[in-house]
Amino acid sequence: MAKREKRFVVKEDQSFYFGALMVVVDTATGVNYLVTYGNGASGVTPLLDSAGNVVVDSTAQYAAE
Repeated sequence: MAKREKRFVVKEDQSFYFGALMVVVDTATGVNYLVTYGNGASGVTPLLDSAGNVVVDSTAQYAAE
């Protein structure tokens, strides 16, 4: 059976007393998502830069992982 590549990787994470924030990258598209969870609630949304554009990484950096 072939090894399956990870579709999502955690780029950054930060814990707080009430939960955590993570930046997760879709390795197929390069889109960065902000994920929040804790205290009974969670959410996910595309991460935006200061101009309001979706943050997209090059997918090449994830191909070798």
